[in-house]
Amino acid sequence: MEMIITYQPAKMNTKVKMNTKVKMLILLLCMTGIGLFWRGYMSPYTSPQVLGGPCACRRCLSEANPWFVQHFNQSVEPFLSAKYLLTEDSFNWWRRLQLEKRSFSFYKETVDQLFQMFPSSPRVEGPRPDHCRTCAVVGNSGNLIGTPYGPMIDYHDIVIRMNGGPTQGYEAHVGTKTTHRIVYPESAVDLDDKTHLVVVPFKIMDIEWVMKALSTGFHGRSYMPVRPFIKANKDLVMVVNPAFLRYVHDNWLRKRGSYPSTGFIAVVLALHICDEVEVFGYGADADGNWNHYWETLKNKRLKTGLHPGNHEYDMIQELAKQQSLKFYKPT
Repeated sequence: MEMIITYQPAKMNTKVKMNTKVKMLILLLCMTGIGLFWRGYMSPYTSPQVLGGPCACRRCLSEANPWFVQHFNQSVEPFLSAKYLLTEDSFNWWRRLQLEKRSFSFYKETVDQLFQMFPSSPRVEGPRPDHCRTCAVVGNSGNLIGTPYGPMIDYHDIVIRMNGGPTQGYEAHVGTKTTHRIVYPESAVDLDDKTHLVVVPFKIMDIEWVMKALSTGFHGRSYMPVRPFIKANKDLVMVVNPAFLRYVHDNWLRKRGSYPSTGFIAVVLALHICDEVEVFGYGADADGNWNHYWETLKNKRLKTGLHPGNHEYDMIQELAKQQSLKFYKPT
């Protein structure tokens, strides 16, 4: 009798373990099926990828049409590195954006100091024939409220957000995942250790700021308050190349406006570091106001200032029309 009592629970426990394994296997199969469904059905703008292509997507950006090739320049470095040398011509264009008065030689000295503190080359995964680099670019438009895009956004390999756009409290609409946060000093927020801090510099002070805000503290002045300290992983800091800003302004915006917004810079940046790009949360509301999804709109005449907002939005729509990205509009 004791043998039966001792043996029977062990037999039942084995069944429980087997049932647990079966359930886990079913769960994994379901997750794989959802992934395949997303790749195949939710990206109808793609076409079948030929084996041996530059990436494992059904269609790679490097296989784009003539319209895209006319605007896209793969040779422009998106990020500064220790080996990259900005031309004086591009510096002179850049210095006019916010009336930089310091010299080209001072800029070069500042960049040299930058790479004494941060990695000499940014971490950017290149294209591979066995992998598809998927990007979600999440704008800050109030149009995101009420959308179900959160889980779709989180599915991507790279999720790019900009400025202070929060996720907490808005998870269903904007998701929870962030791999890259694009900011300038006046819009910076604290980051966790896994998120890339991507700084868009509009003046030399912006490069000085990222060094000091992550070390001794920044104590300078700008057109609006700047945080003296921020939290971020120093190994994941990336600084956008001033020549890349010029390229976005000249090639993609045809020199409209004074300079591109961080939102549009994020879109073009994604075209350079990803194989498939999907864009969420861009555009004005039904009344033409460019409001943020986390704010109650007080200024009913809010526009885009120095940025060519309407033209940027039209360009995103044209990119979608040309099947160079997928643009999710309000539901």
